[in-house]
Amino acid sequence: MGDAQQRRAPAEDDALFVQAPQMFATLANGFGRPDGEGDDGPVHDDIAAGPPTSDVLSAADGYIGDPAVRARWDGRYGERERLWSGQPNGALVAEVAGLTPGRALDVGSGEGADAVWLARGGWDVTGLEVSGVALERAAGHAHDAGVTVRWVHAGLVEAAFPAGSFDLVCALYPALLRTPDAAAERALLGAVAPGGVLLVVHHAGMDTQPVHDDGFDPADYVWPTMVAALLTDGWTVDVHEQRARVAPDGGAGAHHADDVVLRARRLP
Repeated sequence: MGDAQQRRAPAEDDALFVQAPQMFATLANGFGRPDGEGDDGPVHDDIAAGPPTSDVLSAADGYIGDPAVRARWDGRYGERERLWSGQPNGALVAEVAGLTPGRALDVGSGEGADAVWLARGGWDVTGLEVSGVALERAAGHAHDAGVTVRWVHAGLVEAAFPAGSFDLVCALYPALLRTPDAAAERALLGAVAPGGVLLVVHHAGMDTQPVHDDGFDPADYVWPTMVAALLTDGWTVDVHEQRARVAPDGGAGAHHADDVVLRARRLP
């Protein structure tokens, strides 16, 4: 996969960006149900029809979520032409092997490497991202790869996906803010369909670090152990371990050596 962000910017006439009160309503009307049925009847998902394309799904103002979070991540992505390596996450590649492709949600999809990899593998992929800068790059990657990905410009909690929408929910090094009601953790679990898989991967040891010099406080964020603590009898934990990271060349975060990997399956 090349550096798509260095090529032409995706244009609106490529159907990459959809102004979407009506498109976002698709989420509320049974989006992701295997039988294609919403509460008001069949849901016709026109985004995925036709030749490979890549659509950005958003509210009328372009974003659903905390503006401060969007601004912070737009600023970080704007500092570099490419923030990440452009390669799929090693834990994702290992843990998804053998799964039957279905509907997948990539939480914090960034510049799109994981979402594009999943789409190439036959998954029907939705990429969720707070940064519009990252989404433009991701859309370019998908366009160049000739795959279809839905891009949702929103925070996880604010996106409010219907329960059980996805056969695979992956959150790979997510920056999910911690709240007293565990809203982000519950949103992750709630999005997984019966029989589906939840995959959460994060850098090992970060959750116990003190506040960083730049003000980053690990205590403000969700870590795999917090998600695991909410898994009830309706789940089976297939993997919950620390392992050596398959680190790509280049990209922010390449210096991290170990991951914590949590993979759990919701019982049918």
